[in-house]
Amino acid sequence: MDINEFLQKSEGKWFSQRTYYDLTQQTSQDSKSEITIELLPATDAAVARLCHQAGFSPEDSCGGARIGWDNSVDWDAPAQRGQTVVAAVPSPQQPQTGQLVQQPSGDGQAPLVACYEIAADESLTLTAEAGETYSQERLWFAHPNLRLRTVLQGSQSVSRTAFYSEIRRVSAQ
Repeated sequence: MDINEFLQKSEGKWFSQRTYYDLTQQTSQDSKSEITIELLPATDAAVARLCHQAGFSPEDSCGGARIGWDNSVDWDAPAQRGQTVVAAVPSPQQPQTGQLVQQPSGDGQAPLVACYEIAADESLTLTAEAGETYSQERLWFAHPNLRLRTVLQGSQSVSRTAFYSEIRRVSAQ
């Protein structure tokens, strides 16, 4: 499997449930959201712009995705909606690895660049570092319509973790 295949399997609307743990504060939090993933071709202007901002040639990208979220399904939380664009830049020598570039959250900020690797078990691991802070996210499919994610974040040690279960929204036929 390569990054394009993983993104294709992820395309669609998902219901996401998250449990977040702050190990330093010894607290946990649950939340729910709707996630929408739309594939973007390598020729998409947003993908090309993002590659250029991160110092990659747009021709090196194999495409990307527009990812939107809406937590208004979670009645206990203030509404948060947003979207981001990611662009995949696979390694020419090893297509199971490469860089995933994420649109910056604010004006004037540099894009976030994470390393990705798709393992033999078809899981996707993203690793990003900024100074002493790091984040590692692992995504995999337990079933075509059930995607799972774990996130580890911290600086000198793991201080925050999260687990997500995401169920694809399918329409009755």
